[in-house]
Amino acid sequence: MSAKNSQQKREKEKQVIDQMIAIYCRKNHRHLHKENGLCSACEELRRYARMRVDHCPFMETKTFCNQCKVHCYQPKMQEEIRKVMRFSGPRMLLYHPGMAIWHMISTLKG
Repeated sequence: MSAKNSQQKREKEKQVIDQMIAIYCRKNHRHLHKENGLCSACEELRRYARMRVDHCPFMETKTFCNQCKVHCYQPKMQEEIRKVMRFSGPRMLLYHPGMAIWHMISTLKG
């Protein structure tokens, strides 16, 4: 995979993560103070997840983090992102159908 394709893949994965966290926060943290649409805990998780994607050495060969053999997330953050994905995954079809279908196809290809 070329460096350009790898970078595009990273950016697409970060977009999916951003949208999933936004759905989760909007539906579960309505009562919390938010800046830029996310509460402080969800913003911290978003930054952490994006940083992990940026530093992933396996981006060229893997599909998504949940299918990676090496889990580079700290245990606390890994549990948080799992909660977000369990909640937001099914809802992605309603809010971002194109992105959800792309994600499913990419997962099946891998």
